Parts: sequence; C-alpha cells; structure tokens
Amino acid sequence: MIKAHTSSAKDHGGGLDAAARTFGGTRAEWMDLSTGINPLPYDAGAVPPDAWTALPDAGAHDALIAAARSFWNVPDGAAILAAPGASCLIANMPRLANKGTVSIHGPTYNEHAAAFDAAGWAVNGTQPDATVVVNPNNPDGRIWHPKELTTQLRIIDESFCDVTPDATHMADAAASGTVILKSFGKFWGLAGLRLGFAIGDPELINALKQMLGPWPVSGPAQHIGAVALRDQEWAKDTRDRLTKDAARLDNLMTGKGASVVGGTTLFRLYDVGDAAAYQTRLAQSQIWSRIFPYSDSWLRLGLPHPLDWARLENAV
Repeated sequence: MIKAHTSSAKDHGGGLDAAARTFGGTRAEWMDLSTGINPLPYDAGAVPPDAWTALPDAGAHDALIAAARSFWNVPDGAAILAAPGASCLIANMPRLANKGTVSIHGPTYNEHAAAFDAAGWAVNGTQPDATVVVNPNNPDGRIWHPKELTTQLRIIDESFCDVTPDATHMADAAASGTVILKSFGKFWGLAGLRLGFAIGDPELINALKQMLGPWPVSGPAQHIGAVALRDQEWAKDTRDRLTKDAARLDNLMTGKGASVVGGTTLFRLYDVGDAAAYQTRLAQSQIWSRIFPYSDSWLRLGLPHPLDWARLENAV
C-alpha cells in the first residue's frame, strides 16, 4: 500500500553508523545495499600532484566540460556547469525562478520537494510554474517523455540515467527553461568524489554558475571526472554487467516470494509485504536496505559487490 506522499520529508539511504549501533557489528562488516551506487567503482589511476596542490585552472575545467559534452552528446546550444555533487545543484534549483508552484511527481527522491518547500514555493499545487521529474524515477524507475513536461521551468534529474542512456532528455537540453541534472557518483561508483553537472538553457546555467562561485569543483574531481567520462568502453561494459546483476537480484528476490515493482539496473524495488520486518531480518546479517515512509511493503536493494553474492543469498 502506498500512502500519501509527504513530499518535503527527507529520508535517505546510507546511515551505516546508525544501523551498526542498532543491530551490531562494525561499519566495515556491513554490506550497504541501501543506495544505488555502482559497487565496482571506476579506477581513474593516479591523480597528478598539482591537482591536489593548485587551485583548479582553466585547462582542467575545460577538459572536464569537453568530456561531459562528448559523453552525454550535449547539443551545441546547451551550456554545462560542473558542481560539487548533484545535491548542491538540487538545493539551488528553486532560485532559478520567482517563487510559484512546482509540480513534483512522486513518490520520488525527496530532496527536490524539500528544496522548493524551504524556498517558499507551493509544492504540487494547481497551475504549476515549474516541473521536476526524476528520469528514470527513484525508486520505481519510471521513464518520463519530454512531451509530459510543459511548464516554463523544467528540471529533469537524470542521476540514474547513465544505465539507460536512450531515455535521456538531452536532445532538448538547449531549450529555454530546461535544466538536466547529472550525478557522477552513482554510475561511476564514486559518490565521495562529490561531482555533478547541470546541463541546459545557457541563461539558467549561467545563473547557477554565479550562485556557486569560483572553483566549485576540486582539482582531483576535475581530473578523475574527465578521465572517466572519456572511457566509453568502461561505460558499455558496466551497463552490460549491471543488467546481468540486476536480473540475478530479481531472480533471487522473486524466488523468495517478493514481487518486482521496478527500479533501474543500479537498484531494484520490491514488494515484500512487511518491509520493516524484511529490513530488520537483513540487518541481523549486517546487510542494510532501503525502506520508505510512504509504503509499508516496498524494499529497495542496490547491487552487491561480486564477492558478496553468497552472503546476500544466504541472508535472503
């Protein structure tokens, strides 16, 4: 059963320290499947020493932006801004227009509604001035069509779209009022690097640039991001592996009575009946999962590291 969605409430995956305090074990003993982060991160190799010691310079910035433009096939008329994570960009989205009404189709990632609510916008009222969608949606994996977005300001969060690149709205990125958000940490498995991108209407991207100020992205993040975004072969191989592993996880869970609700190949969403009880049972084996305040039955699982499949299978 899906309850009325309290859209401005914040709940997240992660929180291993709290889980360990409740269920025991050290942080190192826990398997965190509560996030949708690739369990096999990209290996960018050594970082040049001056990336750590010097202020980020134009050359490194330009290399990162060029790599992003190529990887995502960004139209020539669209602008790109690199930022210290997609969350930073989400927090600034309400500042791109005068306060009004925003449509945020949920249940979805709750930081969007929280940001607009905190900025004084009306969330999910009538006659919206702005629309926010997560494409594919978190947690159910819904794909949005560009024709469904008709407001003056359109924010498309594609944090998980790199596993399904054909679903991107990038072809419309240059259109007035469009901002597409990209998260580097999910697909490349480097969430701690804190790197994200806003791509879209040059006027809006320039406004975001002024909000973030100089040097928003660290030198190491610029270097690693540029290297990773140029590695198309790794991206293809990773998509193939994630597809196989997601199918394996579905087979495991449905074989034990769960039903598939949706998701992406970075996380899967299941109906397990009593989600809180299922989370507790997994936690007793030091495996952390994700449940939601608006559903008693939904459980979301990320993919395990290849060495952890047997442990997960035993716990399930």
